[in-house]
Amino acid sequence: MANSGFQLLGYFLALGGWIGIISTTVLPQWKQSSYAGDAIIMAVGLYEGLWMSCASQSTGQVQCKIFDSLLSLDVNIQTCRALMVISVLMGFMGIIVSVVGMKCTKVGDNNPSTKSKIAISGGSLFLLSGVCTLVAVSWYAAQVSAHFFDPNTPTNAKYDFGTALFVGWAASVLMMLGGAFLCCSCINEDRRGQQFYRQSQPSTTREYV
Repeated sequence: MANSGFQLLGYFLALGGWIGIISTTVLPQWKQSSYAGDAIIMAVGLYEGLWMSCASQSTGQVQCKIFDSLLSLDVNIQTCRALMVISVLMGFMGIIVSVVGMKCTKVGDNNPSTKSKIAISGGSLFLLSGVCTLVAVSWYAAQVSAHFFDPNTPTNAKYDFGTALFVGWAASVLMMLGGAFLCCSCINEDRRGQQFYRQSQPSTTREYV
């Protein structure tokens, strides 16, 4: 029963992480205009994400422009796009697979060993999804930081970390924690089952005189 609760905890952590990954992917606030140094604070805030760039005015009006050409984008944006899409897909697959493998569901209940392996596969997908998100967000943040501290970058062209990066970091941690919980609970269950099976086997090595 404890393992079942541990699996549910891992599943819901990963589910929350997956929702956070989707939010990170679609949010345009991957980087936002910086007002560091002697730059004049403008009435327009600039944001940029993986799919569009936006301008937010002091009146509350927001105008966004979707990136037109895929080939004209920087390599880092294309790579981050690919990693985030792969992360979303793997997270979705992990959600489906984990439901089949968890002890609290009745699907495949007649074969506990196979069911446990399926749950471990779902947890592994969660782990890979979290790693992909972590790599994408950290790489993008490293690019923003490098441009910010580049002395050749004009002050009014510098950007800070956007909200989406922090959401992505939190989502990747939740996803990896959920996957780790799910895998650990199933591995421990398999070990207990093997020990019980060995103890229940009768000894066949007795010598008869």
